[in-house]
Amino acid sequence: MGLISLLWGIVAMLWMVLALIPVIGITNWLLIPFAAVGALIAAIGIAVTSREKRGRAKTGLILNGIVVVVAVIRLSMFGGLL
Repeated sequence: MGLISLLWGIVAMLWMVLALIPVIGITNWLLIPFAAVGALIAAIGIAVTSREKRGRAKTGLILNGIVVVVAVIRLSMFGGLL
């Protein structure tokens, strides 16, 4: 679960960089649920993994959380249209 959430977070982060381009910023509406699913996978990974092996899941949770926050801020700055 940790590796999946980490890879999911990396893909979401790359997608977020692409979504920062003004013309295709509307993709943030799709990015938020995508990153939320990644955060959910990371939370499940943290819950079911032993304490010593939670590093990847925690990193995935942080990456997906950053993506969601940046996407929401980006949408709120420009009214969710651009």
